[in-house]
Amino acid sequence: MSRPRLTPDLPPVWLAGCMAAAWALARWLPLWRFDAGPAGRLAIGAGVALILWSAWWFWRKRTPIEPGHRPRALIVEGPYRLNRNPIYTGLVVILAGWALSLGALSAMLTVPLLPWILTRRFVAPEEAALRAAFGAEADRYLSRTRRW
Repeated sequence: MSRPRLTPDLPPVWLAGCMAAAWALARWLPLWRFDAGPAGRLAIGAGVALILWSAWWFWRKRTPIEPGHRPRALIVEGPYRLNRNPIYTGLVVILAGWALSLGALSAMLTVPLLPWILTRRFVAPEEAALRAAFGAEADRYLSRTRRW
């Protein structure tokens, strides 16, 4: 019998963990302090806007947004024309904005960690699911559109 998870395995939970790690690094191992001005808040706002725009396309196409669910539509419009994972990109932009807002170089060390986690935990399985559901159409989309 498996043990229940304390937290769901979802991208926002991984974002929260990386944000906590960035805060801890900025607080206890700041390396180099700087003032990013409004750049951090602007990046957070841009990340949220990208996520909302991308999520709207899931609603519009009536396909599940939650990782691990079988896709009912291949979304290739809106932000998906330029990036296969704009929601995940938005999460990374939010983390980068948070790290900038903390004003410590060490906080920025968490930024490349999040795409690495998201790619292994979510992106690779989702791309396999798209290929299984949409075949050659998905292959064409995945080959011509950048992942990040």
